[in-house]
Amino acid sequence: MDVTNQTTVTEFIFLGFPGVLCLRLTLFVMFLTVYLLSLMGNTLIIFIVFMDITLQTPMYIFLGNLSFLEIWYTTATVPKLLATCLSQVVTISVSGCITQYYFFFSMGATECILLAVMAYDRYLAICSPLRYSLLMSFQVCLWFSAGSWIGGFIAPLPPTILISHLNFCGPQKINHFFCDSDPIFKLSCSDTFLVETLGYTCTSVLILSSFLLTMSSYGFIVVTIIRLSSQKAQKKTFSTCASHLTVVTIYYGTIIFSYVRPPAKHNFTIGKVISVFYCMVTPLVNPLIYTLRNKDVKKAFRKILSRKIFLLTRNLQRF
Repeated sequence: MDVTNQTTVTEFIFLGFPGVLCLRLTLFVMFLTVYLLSLMGNTLIIFIVFMDITLQTPMYIFLGNLSFLEIWYTTATVPKLLATCLSQVVTISVSGCITQYYFFFSMGATECILLAVMAYDRYLAICSPLRYSLLMSFQVCLWFSAGSWIGGFIAPLPPTILISHLNFCGPQKINHFFCDSDPIFKLSCSDTFLVETLGYTCTSVLILSSFLLTMSSYGFIVVTIIRLSSQKAQKKTFSTCASHLTVVTIYYGTIIFSYVRPPAKHNFTIGKVISVFYCMVTPLVNPLIYTLRNKDVKKAFRKILSRKIFLLTRNLQRF
């Protein structure tokens, strides 16, 4: 498309969730509450894993990585969402929009890889318990953690570089609360076929491959559980994986619906609603499930809390 006689757009305007002021204020309070609970919950998990030496094992190191990731994953998008609830004109520069796109998809890719690694860790612990300490040593755990972050931040680079070379001539309104792929492509006055094809191919391959690896690990775990002679042992073994499987189901269910598809016309209203689930709900569900269903985490939290109360009481007695 010829863009020589068109004005170049320097910033975009987020539309967010339109509606009357009362509705937008209600959404603001709801989204802010979920965001703060998510930040506090994930920060608490990191604190507990860091403070309790008994939890510094591969399973909980991966959990700490996931919680740290969720903090930044929500922070990449939610502040703009909250701003759109309070103001009808919320802008972002084109370079800022591309940066947000890159970090959002980097965090998403990292989470996909990390969830697959966590499933593999549970597979080794349940299906090969005698070799677990050898196959998943502390050093191997660190390599897996680092590899998840590095791979996640490399994956979105090719489409991001192509997007940075697109021309934007107007309109400048993004029908979303963050710089997602579909709204960006819709606003470009350049030919987006190549970047759309590359972007959806990369996301589809990453999401589906990590999902299949995760489900394969759980498939082997289920077979191993069925073979256990004791019903009590079956229940105990499955409970260790139930929380992880719940997070995986919610997260993959929403992102597969949103991103595993060819470039096509997209219903942005439905897309925004679904985005709320993987941008806000999953990061909140993660700490709730892992703390409410995990006895080790609850035990460590009670121990740390009692220790802090004891130290506070002793310091007060000195005065």
